[in-house]
Amino acid sequence: MITTCVYVEVKPEYIDEFIAATYVNHAASIQEPGNLRFDVLQDKEDPTKFLLYEAYVNEESAAAHKETSHYKIWRETVEKMMANPRKGVKYQLLYPKVCS
Repeated sequence: MITTCVYVEVKPEYIDEFIAATYVNHAASIQEPGNLRFDVLQDKEDPTKFLLYEAYVNEESAAAHKETSHYKIWRETVEKMMANPRKGVKYQLLYPKVCS
């Protein structure tokens, strides 16, 4: 299993547009083969900050996500909305243990 946390800071005037565009990406992403989770979180104290938590069964599934049309549309759509470049950090799952 591979997980990625994507940290995004959005310009305040684009918060609602970002949420709408990200929902479309989320809804399609959770239908992908190999997708285990695709959570979208908004910071309670700073509504311009978001965390996308993505979990895939393996590296290949995670890489395939970046080749989907919905991801490419999302990436292009939200680029102008970001206050800073998004940052994706990959994590290795330690617990809970998952059968392989």
